[in-house]
Amino acid sequence: MESNTLPTTTDASAEPTTKLTRRDITRLGFRSALLQAGFNYERMQATGFASAQVPLLKKIYGNDKAALSAAMKDNLEFINTNTNAVGFLMGLLISLEERHESRDLIKGLKVALFGPLAGIGDAIFWFTLLPIVAGVCASFASQGSVLGPIIFFVVYLALFLLRVVWTHLGYTLGVKAIDKLRASSGAISRAATILGVTVVGGLIASYVHITVAAKVAVTAGHEVSIQEAFFDKVFPNLLPMVYTLLMYYLLRAKKVSPVTLILVTFVLSIALSWLGVL
Repeated sequence: MESNTLPTTTDASAEPTTKLTRRDITRLGFRSALLQAGFNYERMQATGFASAQVPLLKKIYGNDKAALSAAMKDNLEFINTNTNAVGFLMGLLISLEERHESRDLIKGLKVALFGPLAGIGDAIFWFTLLPIVAGVCASFASQGSVLGPIIFFVVYLALFLLRVVWTHLGYTLGVKAIDKLRASSGAISRAATILGVTVVGGLIASYVHITVAAKVAVTAGHEVSIQEAFFDKVFPNLLPMVYTLLMYYLLRAKKVSPVTLILVTFVLSIALSWLGVL
């Protein structure tokens, strides 16, 4: 009978033999459906992302509570990616966890990849494939054909099951790339960090919007919008960047609670809008 255990390396200098089986990776693929569990505006999908990997992380680290705690802490950091493609990222990262790669490398790859995966996955699944299928199936349904809902259900189920394929693909890619990743881990970590910062910068411009509504009178009967004449032309997206950096400073340096910062943001938004500033 064929063994269910994934192949292990024979290199004497390599890490100990793998602890995960194909069944474990398949289970991780199905558990990736938990990504949206515990969704919140502080860390987005972090709770579901960490929960999906818990059984495998426990199997990898066993009684090493410190290592398990470090892995869980990293997985509970902010992430927002595509639900169908996240299995690839989970499989890749869990392969690195299994080989006990550096935490900086694992964190760097996670931060660098979740943004591009979100863009690719959303474009393929939510904005292209499913709308086309929904349109075709709606046409069938409007004609009274039962094929409409059946086809849509089959396609949606196939997309759900494909997450297992993506997870195995990510895990296999991670295992095969271990030696190359280890040899150039420093350069990869720096590159991943730079890419991650770039992604976060793009997210700031996309998700944080601050528009100044106030106007300045330059001549009698003529007013100029501060937002259009100054910020949009001279310093576009300056206010979102400054406010985000302020929140980051208060969160990391002053240890202010994220909930407190969210409430302060709500209060400031309402107050400044009422005063006509924003």
